[in-house]
Amino acid sequence: MFKRLLVPLDGSALSEAALPAAAYLARSLDASVMLLHVIERDAPKEIHKGRHLSEPGQARAYLEEIAQRAFAPGAPVEAHVHTVEVKDVAQSIADHTEELAPDLIVMCTHGSGGARDWFFGSIAQQVISIGKTPVLLIPPRCCQENYDFKKIMVPLDGLAEHEEGLPAAAYLAGALQAKLHLLMVIHKPGTLEGERAAVRQMLPGAMSALLELEEMQGVEYLRACLASLQAQGLSVDAEVKRGEPVATITRAAENLPADLIVLGTHGKTGLDAFWSGSATPKIASRSQFPLLLAPVRD
Repeated sequence: MFKRLLVPLDGSALSEAALPAAAYLARSLDASVMLLHVIERDAPKEIHKGRHLSEPGQARAYLEEIAQRAFAPGAPVEAHVHTVEVKDVAQSIADHTEELAPDLIVMCTHGSGGARDWFFGSIAQQVISIGKTPVLLIPPRCCQENYDFKKIMVPLDGLAEHEEGLPAAAYLAGALQAKLHLLMVIHKPGTLEGERAAVRQMLPGAMSALLELEEMQGVEYLRACLASLQAQGLSVDAEVKRGEPVATITRAAENLPADLIVLGTHGKTGLDAFWSGSATPKIASRSQFPLLLAPVRD
């Protein structure tokens, strides 16, 4: 499933935070790797407090050095430099998913604050919005020399379209001999927002009963998911929790602790609609763990 990895790099140490995870997956999944650098038009001399590669020859030498340094000798690692200068680096990386046809993109979420928000909100957003290629996001704060994905958490909401993360998680669990942990979060009355919060104010008893029903349905839903995954010979457990979804998912991942979180998500209605009201960027901003976003297919 994941046999060709794409790793975008800008020349900074921050972007290189994705390399250990890419090397681990390439080795564990017997996958090839394509390192990518895009030449930016009117590029600043530095980016993320590191060098900014602006010459094709310099960029090619950098990627070749990375291939030697970050991956095992003889590993199938290629390098590609997009030599035509572009203004929109994010869009160029997204375009290269069509040209290079990776089945997994591994990238770093750049820091916290403005730079991180730009990287996650622009590059990852555009790549995911294409709706074809899963993206593994590595927060710099969880960067480490050695990875071993042995506990994989999969938050689910009961919607069939958001189960797209399950095949990717199941594949990784089988290939990496990992355990899956399925999680569904049902709101408490006090964590409801928007229209449901208004309904709770008017009809507190009815809303409480509805949430109890949703919890029971969640248990049945996860029981069916468990049976399907266990039939594939996978090690898996599941739980339903009550609370605000983002905080509850983040806390559960810390308590497990998870090595990887897998989410099914989609951008088929456009870039703005993709993030509007979505828990995904909120989880990414709080998570200390790698986050695999698996796009929903039409």
